[in-house]
Amino acid sequence: MLFTGLYLVALGVGGIKGSLPPHGAEQFDEKTLHGRKQRSTFFNYYVFSLSCGALTAVTFVVWIEDNKGWQWGFGISTATILISIPIFLLGSATYRIKIPTGSPITTIFKVLAASIYHWWISSNSSNVVSNFSTSSSYTTRAREDGEYSERKAEIETLTEDLKFLNRALMTTARQPWLKSTIKQVEEVKCVLKILPIFLSTIMLNCCLAQLSTFSIQQAATMNTKVGSFKIPPASLPVFPVLFIIILAPVYNHVIIPFSQKATNTETGITHLQRIGIGLVLSVVAMAVAALVEMKRKRVAIQSGLMDSTEPLPITFFWVAMQYVLLGSADLFSLAGMMDFFFTEAPDTIKSLATALSWASLAMGYYLSSVLVALVNRITGSFRHTPWLYARNINHDHLERFYWLMCILSGLNLLHYLFWAQRYRYRSSGNENQIVNNRQMQK
Repeated sequence: MLFTGLYLVALGVGGIKGSLPPHGAEQFDEKTLHGRKQRSTFFNYYVFSLSCGALTAVTFVVWIEDNKGWQWGFGISTATILISIPIFLLGSATYRIKIPTGSPITTIFKVLAASIYHWWISSNSSNVVSNFSTSSSYTTRAREDGEYSERKAEIETLTEDLKFLNRALMTTARQPWLKSTIKQVEEVKCVLKILPIFLSTIMLNCCLAQLSTFSIQQAATMNTKVGSFKIPPASLPVFPVLFIIILAPVYNHVIIPFSQKATNTETGITHLQRIGIGLVLSVVAMAVAALVEMKRKRVAIQSGLMDSTEPLPITFFWVAMQYVLLGSADLFSLAGMMDFFFTEAPDTIKSLATALSWASLAMGYYLSSVLVALVNRITGSFRHTPWLYARNINHDHLERFYWLMCILSGLNLLHYLFWAQRYRYRSSGNENQIVNNRQMQK
């Protein structure tokens, strides 16, 4: 019954987090400057709202569970969700509702299947009559008259990127159902282009997974008292949560306006730059985590408490540093990812693309489990004791694992920079240039 409840929670949270960001973003008019600014603000405060909920969870709910019982903690969470449903429904009359027009997955698989099919036919037969479907849609309809809405006019020109997919436009008498339009091919290209960016964010979430596992185990061995009050180790996530609650408004109302003035652009800091900042912070956080673990073990050795369950004479605020750094990385990357995926994805795939942010989170946590298992298996084959297998964390080599994570995060950052420098924005590629042109004209 417990696991049934947990999986139902995962199903519900996955549906909410996959649907709520695109639903909220669609409430703003992206054809106006004010609407695009509001949409960016929405993503920032969406992360802010998540942090407010997390703050309640790791403080009040944790205290209730420790002092009253787990059933009370689950009960409070259930009641909160029930209250949120009518509050959400109160806005039903004013919501902009986007009617589904079909599954984007179907389009993606159809274009991929058509491309593979026509490649196979052309490579195995020279007698097959095939041609590219031609129509007036080959002409470019995009016009620039100084207005963003006109610049945003749909472009149906077949691009030269990912030429393999252009084979989906070929027609044959055998499989007419595989025929694809230029718009469908270009939409699939957009999805494939953002996939490398998506894959680069998985390692960041793998680092975030350490906050709910090894970092709590570290803090449990340290002095968690603040004055006469003892903080439960499970409440340690309060530090990144508080930092995000403070940083989100500062970023939206101070950093963004300053960067806009400094760069003379509409966005100030681009989506990819924002994600890149988060990845850099994750590298720094893992290095700091390794250094803190080295210091913690040194204190344990010097105090003769390697095998003791007594708290070490070192404050848990040392561990809080990696929480703050990774919390900052989460703010920059998560809001940046959602805004980037929503802005760059075609209209028919915006919800799917925005959900990639949470898919990255899930894959990052799973990758963390895989890495721990691999590290234990590899180190256990060369040494008698694996790095992360001891019952007492003082006898583990957690600092080595953190250094490994730091190296992997650094390599992931290089991988990200490789693709980010080559990425061309689809829907806002000329946005900064247009803004600059307007300012020059004024």
